Amino acid sequence: MAEENQEESNSGGTASDTPATENNLVEAASSDSADGSARRAHRSQKVGSVVSDKMQKTVIVRVDRLVRHTKYRRYVRRTSKFMAHDELGATVGDKVRIVETRPMSARKRWRVIAIVQKAAK
Repeated sequence: MAEENQEESNSGGTASDTPATENNLVEAASSDSADGSARRAHRSQKVGSVVSDKMQKTVIVRVDRLVRHTKYRRYVRRTSKFMAHDELGATVGDKVRIVETRPMSARKRWRVIAIVQKAAK
């Protein structure tokens, strides 16, 4: 019985230590934001090809993905088009990396961050 009491007291002691370490982590995170170096949430990135560059500083990027068909269990290609803000000057056929960003217009919520591969001329 003495051993059981010691185990309970030991486990009780470690449980009280855990919130203190969590509080330390919370305080450290809040001190980072006070410095102005607040951490940004993970932003989604996609790689696709430019299909239109007719607009000023805006391109349309086609992103292909493979989805497994539920009934036939074959992979089916699905495409999505995203309007992306382009400061780099991507042209039709370029493979680009886009990242999620704040809304820049009614339909533009992505930004080109890199041209992965230039189009063959």
